[in-house]
Amino acid sequence: MAKAEAPKKGPSKSEIYASLAEATGINKKQVAAVLEALAKEISTTFKKKCSDFTIPGLCKIVVTRKPATKAGVKPNPFKPGEMMDVKAKPARNVLKVRALKALKEMV
Repeated sequence: MAKAEAPKKGPSKSEIYASLAEATGINKKQVAAVLEALAKEISTTFKKKCSDFTIPGLCKIVVTRKPATKAGVKPNPFKPGEMMDVKAKPARNVLKVRALKALKEMV
């Protein structure tokens, strides 16, 4: 039997900066500044209580608010007839990144 190949790692941050700089004709510092500005834009959008941010052609970032849950006792789904304790969870924000059609077609 042949060994399964280990999955390849993606490019490092410096490799991404270098390839974007080469493709766009700007230097690495300017590429880093653009990506930093994108990160700040995403941050300010979510601080304004907006629920989503779209990077055109790539992905949509969606934040949903999950309410707090109470502790309790529920049936165990893995052992029928047995009850299990469920811990309380605080309210939290859940972040999901969804690929858009263009990105799905690339893969």
